Amino acid sequence: MQAIVMTETGAPEVLVPRAVDAPRPGDGQVLVRAEAIPVLYPETKVRAGEFPVPVALPAVFGFQAAGTVTELGAGVDPALLGTRVVAATSGVGAYAELVVAEADSVTVIPDGLRTDLAAATQMPGSVALALVATAALAPGETVLVEAAATGVGSALTQLCAARGVRVIATAGGAEKARLAREHGAAEVVDHTAPAWADQLRDLLAGGTVDVVFDSIGGDSVTPLLDLITPRTGRVLSYGWLAGVPTQLTAVDLILRGLTLTGCAGPAWLGEVARRRADALDAAARGQLTVGIDSVLPLTGAADAHRKLEERSALGTVLLRP
Repeated sequence: MQAIVMTETGAPEVLVPRAVDAPRPGDGQVLVRAEAIPVLYPETKVRAGEFPVPVALPAVFGFQAAGTVTELGAGVDPALLGTRVVAATSGVGAYAELVVAEADSVTVIPDGLRTDLAAATQMPGSVALALVATAALAPGETVLVEAAATGVGSALTQLCAARGVRVIATAGGAEKARLAREHGAAEVVDHTAPAWADQLRDLLAGGTVDVVFDSIGGDSVTPLLDLITPRTGRVLSYGWLAGVPTQLTAVDLILRGLTLTGCAGPAWLGEVARRRADALDAAARGQLTVGIDSVLPLTGAADAHRKLEERSALGTVLLRP
């Protein structure tokens, strides 16, 4: 079968198309014929060596794939055979025509939801649902969604707006700002502009932000500290677009009575996994829309990674075996 093998850590060119042996499901596993493979931003960090690589290299790369279950291992519910699912792996095996996954890691795609949309929605939708639940939003609050034109950012913007909170979004450039507004942002500031915190201060007109959803990391929140509601304000840090986690200190938080929640690690990933079916259900009901930027052939995996790293994608990039 055709697959994308990661030969070593490094630039996108380490993702190489190769013919490999077809996998077979073991006990408690399923075999999925992939139809749509989402390219996820964290995958670019794994490929670059910034996040740990889960197996020895070379290995077939990839964390998720959507398609149809074609074979079952021992002990798997027979009802899964022939079902459309989104399968999650431990970080290997998804960039391929055939994907083996643990049966308890697959999410059945609801009737009426296209496979492509399910593939595009599951990761950003499940992360956004977990973030909104963790933030414990109250009607009338004001939230700041960083990088609101990304997959998670756009899902967050939609979910927050639906809960009756005022959403101020950040986005880089006019086109991404337009997308953020379409998804429910009341106002948008350009986080690529110098001193963009001053834009936020002007929009708040003396008010404050109750929740910051921080996907950029680094020092992105530091200029905002005095614009966050004292005593009850909270920062949820879940992304490292700047390359490092948010650089807030305990003193930054204590002096203002703010809370910082780190949305990472095994417990957080477990919470996200529990939201997978909810994300697909929300998409099937039209409550959550994740755009698809482009669909590339499986052999275009390296090009897909470049698009994400250049931040030129306006939606999810899918690979088609």
